[in-house]
Amino acid sequence: SGLIGRSWAMVFAAGGFRVKLYDIAQEQLTTALENIRKQMKEMEKSGVLKGALSAEQQLALVSVCTDLKAAVEGATFIQECTPENLELKKKIFGQLDLIVGDSVILSSSTSCLLPSKLFTGLKHVKQCIVSHPVNPPYFVPLVEIVPHPETDPSTTERTYALMKKIGQSPVKLNREIEGFVLNRLQYAVISEAWRLVGEGVISPTDLDLVMSDGLGMRYAFIGPLETMHLNAEGVSSYCERYAEGMKLVLNTFGPVPEFSGETVQKVNQALSEKIPVVPKVLDARRKWRDECLTGLAKLKTQMKSD
Repeated sequence: SGLIGRSWAMVFAAGGFRVKLYDIAQEQLTTALENIRKQMKEMEKSGVLKGALSAEQQLALVSVCTDLKAAVEGATFIQECTPENLELKKKIFGQLDLIVGDSVILSSSTSCLLPSKLFTGLKHVKQCIVSHPVNPPYFVPLVEIVPHPETDPSTTERTYALMKKIGQSPVKLNREIEGFVLNRLQYAVISEAWRLVGEGVISPTDLDLVMSDGLGMRYAFIGPLETMHLNAEGVSSYCERYAEGMKLVLNTFGPVPEFSGETVQKVNQALSEKIPVVPKVLDARRKWRDECLTGLAKLKTQMKSD
């Protein structure tokens, strides 16, 4: 019932599904429900609440439980949201494996643990899958669906259909890979950003501006491959024109950074001047970020319908 679990509960309730939120401590669940109520009421007031139901109707769909067996009784889909700890997640799935039937889908929110490390050896492995959301899932719709080598294709298809039904944007990976796809792309950007700042080419604040007011403007609506397609007369034309130049630049990229030492201090200082590392300030900035994401999501929906 932490940040990701709460957000998932809100997404499923917005889609009209009954949700049972499980945790080991009642006080954590009480806090989670209060947080969900507050967020839903605020979003309803701002006119950005997801789904066709009112906040009260959605809240009525969410209940809590401290008993795992009772929590999953009658469930068709179980989304695990424990901390990113392999042993903890394996323990939970081991417990679930003993109490679920043959039709429920067992899904993990993990952002980097491979399905083969999480699910191998479970008797219900065919029903296991990773559904990796982007934080926070309520505001960012992408979900990476990553199968175990033994996952039944019907599990993948059912998970994909469910994510579409609740308004998320699912993508299917054909096989597991370290970091999945989103984090592989994200880490590639972070890695080069780190090198450019570390080598004194650009300041940390200007680097972020290159993304937010440059690449990010395009990438909010189209991906890198479509960008290539539109920046020439199709992808073939782009490769003919720019392949040599791209390879020339790519060959100058350095090794994987250590993410330590002077560059950490440099980046931290610049970001801390802009956003002081104080809980109240960080929370306010996150709230602003989520409001921006909500506005962007509304704009994208509107543009698609136009």
